[in-house]
This record gives sequence, C-alpha cells and structure tokens, in this order.
Amino acid sequence: MIPRSFEYLRPSTLQEAVQMLDKYEESKVLAGGQSLIALMKLRLVSPKYVVDITRIPGLSYVKEEDGKLLIGALTTHDMVENSPIIRQKCPVLSEAASRIGDQQIRNRGTIAGTLCHADPSADVPTAFLALGGEVVAVGPNGERVIPASDFFIDFFTTALNPNEIVREVRVPVLPPKTGSAYIKHARREGDFAIVAVAAIITLDDKGVCKSASIALGSVGPTPLKAVEVEKALIGKELTDDVIVAASELADRGISPPSDIHGSAEYRAEMAKVFTKRALRLALSRIGG
Repeated sequence: MIPRSFEYLRPSTLQEAVQMLDKYEESKVLAGGQSLIALMKLRLVSPKYVVDITRIPGLSYVKEEDGKLLIGALTTHDMVENSPIIRQKCPVLSEAASRIGDQQIRNRGTIAGTLCHADPSADVPTAFLALGGEVVAVGPNGERVIPASDFFIDFFTTALNPNEIVREVRVPVLPPKTGSAYIKHARREGDFAIVAVAAIITLDDKGVCKSASIALGSVGPTPLKAVEVEKALIGKELTDDVIVAASELADRGISPPSDIHGSAEYRAEMAKVFTKRALRLALSRIGG
C-alpha cells in the first residue's frame, strides 16, 4: 500500500527537531525507518508530518564513560552487533542486535528506533530491560533520563512525550565473573520472537550467584522481568538443578498473547524452556 500524504521535515540540529515536534501535532520521527515506513504503508499510522533526523550530526557513536556504554540514538543495529567495545563489555546487547531481521534491516535500523517502537517481540528491548539501561530524552524543557523499567508502558507505547526525542542510550558495563545470553524462539531466523529471553548472571568469588537479571520478550504488552526466577537464583550455587527449578518460575507474572504463532499456554511453556537454555548458556560463558 501507499502511505497517506504527509509533509516531510528535515532538521539540521536536534534542537530544531524538538521544536518541530513541539510545533506540529501528529508528527513522527524518522530515523532508520524500518518500523515507521512499514506502519505508514499499512496505514496503521498516518502522521501529518515526518521529521527526518538522519542528517543530524553527532548521533551515531559508541563510547565508554563512568562504567557505562553510551550509544548514540542513530547507531545502527549492525554497529551495535559488531562494535568491539560492546562485544567485550556488554555482549548480550550485541547478541540481541545480531538476531534482528536480516543484514539490510540491521544496516538501516537504529537502536533508539527499536526502543521507541516498543514492540514487545523485538530483540533489543528485551536485552535493554535485562541490562537495566536508560535513555536520554531531549524535549522543549531540556533533557531527562528514563530508566528501562519506566520506559516501556504498553504495546508500542513508551514514556516519551510527543515532543521528545531520544538522544542517547546507556547500558552498564558488565562486571567481572558475569555471563550473559540472548536467545529467542522464532519460526525462522530473523523473525520476531515467539518467546525471547535475555539472561545476565554474576557470581561471587565462591561461585555463588551474586546477581541475576532475566528479561522475557513476547510474553506481555512490554518486555517483562522474570522476578521470581531472579529470586530463585541469587545466593545459590548455580547447579543444573537450581537452574531447572528457577526456570520453572518463568511463567509467573507474564500475560502472553495468543496468535497465529502460538497460544498463550504455548508461550508460557516456552518461557520456561528458553529461560533454562539462556541461563545454561550464560553460566557457560562466565570467565570464558
């Protein structure tokens, strides 16, 4: 299908883009366009104004500062996947980016774009929640930092105001003795997840689980933390029996949908299966 007609705006600075969003109602930000253009062609969204931020300089970068990785809003999935610093210090984010669509999509799509689209079956939002990341949003009244736990509100809905733009994404550098994994269950490679799991576990010097962060995708209106699984891991030596028992709690607090890809009951069962696989993989990666 063909989108409805709209006015195309191309700001040269971030502040100019914010002013455009503040001035024009029914406007949308265009970055990589991998989500927005598809929705417009299906006429699921029909903005009167499209604000193209792709020409704004200084929004594509990866750097480390104060124990965090700072990632510019226009940094592509391919850059996140292949960044040496992300692979070394936050590999779960790189792994999630590698599972997005195909190479053409990863060349165009951006990290801020997929977070703002807020599809609960997308890859990066699940890893972002497990990491406890945060976004830096810019609006008419200046900047504010929104943690991942507050960012996702509902299906395709975030805490961003209509006149705000994400300038930067921040994720913590993972500490020593940490293993992480992102895996998903999908019909084909590159498809959206039927169920996705991001697992991050850290051991103390005695091999006991000091911290655990598990996030599930495609089992609710937003990515969800598997709080009961985390509680069952912390303070214990992660034997396979402990991992199996903890994984059985992965269906607690989720509300999976039923659709052509799987029923709610099937997704709940797969949440347990893939949590177990992600935890085993994350544990095997500690120290290696």
